[in-house]
Amino acid sequence: MTSWVGRTAAEIAAAVREKRATPREVVAEHLDRIERLDGRVGAFRVVRAEAALAEADELASRDDLAELPLAGVPVAVKDNLAVRGESNRVGSAATPDTPATEDHITVARLRAAGAVVVGLTNVPELCIFGTTEGVHGTARNPWDPTRTAGGSSGGSAAAVAAGLVPIALGNDGMGSLRIPAANCGLVTIKPGHGVVPAGIGDGDWFGMSENGPLATSVEDVRLMLSVLADTEAAAPSEPAMRKIAVSLRSPLAGVTISKPYTAAARDAAAVLIKAGHQVRRADPPYPLSLSTMSLAHWTAGTAVDAQGLDPRLLTRRTRVHATIGRRFLSSVRTGDSREQLRRRMEPFFAEYDVLLTPALARRSPKSEAWHERGWLANVLANTNYSPLTPPWNLTGWPAMSVPFGSLPSGAPCAVQLVGRPGSEAMLLEVAQQLEKLHPWQRTAPLE
Repeated sequence: MTSWVGRTAAEIAAAVREKRATPREVVAEHLDRIERLDGRVGAFRVVRAEAALAEADELASRDDLAELPLAGVPVAVKDNLAVRGESNRVGSAATPDTPATEDHITVARLRAAGAVVVGLTNVPELCIFGTTEGVHGTARNPWDPTRTAGGSSGGSAAAVAAGLVPIALGNDGMGSLRIPAANCGLVTIKPGHGVVPAGIGDGDWFGMSENGPLATSVEDVRLMLSVLADTEAAAPSEPAMRKIAVSLRSPLAGVTISKPYTAAARDAAAVLIKAGHQVRRADPPYPLSLSTMSLAHWTAGTAVDAQGLDPRLLTRRTRVHATIGRRFLSSVRTGDSREQLRRRMEPFFAEYDVLLTPALARRSPKSEAWHERGWLANVLANTNYSPLTPPWNLTGWPAMSVPFGSLPSGAPCAVQLVGRPGSEAMLLEVAQQLEKLHPWQRTAPLE
């Protein structure tokens, strides 16, 4: 019997369309793996076993099954996006345990494309932090369970890296796709503003948050992005020569990048030079105010999301984060500082097509009860290991995390690719070259 666990979404969908597999057998095999392994990983808050099998059976009877781009593909959904019939807890005890009456538009598009939602994945409370733990569960890195999977799409990333699903849906407001993807050896893209419908929380963190895919291959990211954006999945074009800037500098003053991550960026640059690209060392003109600007937007987004929730049911770190953010609401809402940052960055991206950086500054923190620790400890832990993602939420420009190399522990390392608005296809093209010339292991060896 053919095993579908560990196969890509593209491979599974092709097999279902060609009737070499049924949606039920694909979904059942992944549900069995979830039952056996998720106790060690902590990816899921809710597993929809019976509902997913029933939906797989319904899918098998669709007249258009042979045309569906994600036919029979199991998918996990981050627990801040509505799934019909399931509550949306956003990692908190303060949110209502009330089933959603309809799917979020991104979930609806995945279902329409033939995907089967097998569960909702764990997140930190209100999706604030780059570690995933809380009252509903702890998501660990399948490559190193002593470490956090990252956050806030930590459960979604852990599910894919553990082979529990081939693809997952997450979102990214300050790095929440790229951070866990980098930790867990996955490919992801935070699309530019407006490419994929957002509708995340109350206001998308002032337009900084974007929904996007988590997958083990560039092909799957391209496929899932096309479904989320409701566009045709274009075939990869012939690679063109690109002007690529390599920067090893932290955007945030006082934060250094550790050797494994700088080495990964240098090695990726060497691969791209051999592929024919024009690669130079060059740093974007990060302003000194970027640290305070990032903090203001990060906390203000939480202040908005926490409105209407019982503060007694929120963790202390969340209450402090929201309290600080309320002071910044009026200035953040104008969007002036973000527009100034975009104008400052535009000449750099007029000169270079792609920016290549380390994805993280160091490996993820230990998997601990971070939700029980103080606000400052959490902020310092997050800032010191993930300073490279926030600028591109503030600009609203596309950015990817791509696996490249490994850490001394054997866990994956990663690089980040950033482009100007509308450059998603170009970033995917460069990422696919890295994948072809420097392939990675797709799932963690849990068994």
